[in-house]
Amino acid sequence: MHPALSVIIFNTFSGLGFGLLFWLGMGVLVPTGWAAFIWFVIAYLFAVGGLIASTFHLGHPERAIKAFSQWKTSWLSREGICAVFALITMAIYGAGLVFAGTRLGVFGVIGGLASLGVVFTTSMIYAQMKTVPRWRHWTTPAMYLILSLSGGALLAGQIKIAAVLLIIGGILQIFAWGTGDRRFVEAGTNMESATGLGHIGKVRAFEPPHTGTNYLMREFIHVVGRKHADQLRIITIGLAFVLPVVLLLLASNHLIAALAVISHIAGVLVLRWLFFAQAEHVVGLYYGKR
Repeated sequence: MHPALSVIIFNTFSGLGFGLLFWLGMGVLVPTGWAAFIWFVIAYLFAVGGLIASTFHLGHPERAIKAFSQWKTSWLSREGICAVFALITMAIYGAGLVFAGTRLGVFGVIGGLASLGVVFTTSMIYAQMKTVPRWRHWTTPAMYLILSLSGGALLAGQIKIAAVLLIIGGILQIFAWGTGDRRFVEAGTNMESATGLGHIGKVRAFEPPHTGTNYLMREFIHVVGRKHADQLRIITIGLAFVLPVVLLLLASNHLIAALAVISHIAGVLVLRWLFFAQAEHVVGLYYGKR
């Protein structure tokens, strides 16, 4: 699928922000006063900034409010509702730390879990899509949660927690790639089923369905060369997981810790680009692109 920059930014930074909010809510980090204000500003900049970035990919951003009404059937709607609830709850929790130096534990735990709920609902927007076999797997929500938790722990300066989660995340991502590469073929969808002409025999594309591109071709058909994909995967593992862990083990000052965060973010940006660029939508079969 087309890797839109706005969606890549959303999936990268909102996960980091809500991951940091989770650790703040769980009390792993309990700042007060101005320190608390700074921590929550950072978390909200990542979380809210990412959510705002996602609206730039909408054809009519002004209609985004309508998504909240479809919570019974839409994971996008559930994501929006969960995000509003999490942000309000964590704002109350943060206000207690900033203005009263008091930890309102109930609000923190509820808000922290709701923050993870936002990440999970975001992942399910993709994991529930039957038309993209690579995404329709338990590794999709698992990776979203692992990246959010590890990135949040990195931002919060929790070295041991972050290192363990990054190692798990790197191994899980390699597994997700390995199984995902076979999932499109294993789904059993082919040119015959895509065109509905399988009953008359083998089908092949003689000419394109139309002379120009259309919305489906722009948004749902994107082909990445295997050589480039392999190189980008190596870069992803190196930047998002390996280098941050090495830097965390060597961490002796804030500069090295900051480099670990920057490396992880850069790696996740590449990972998210691959997440979309390698997502083979079945509509590509109709156009003879798979």
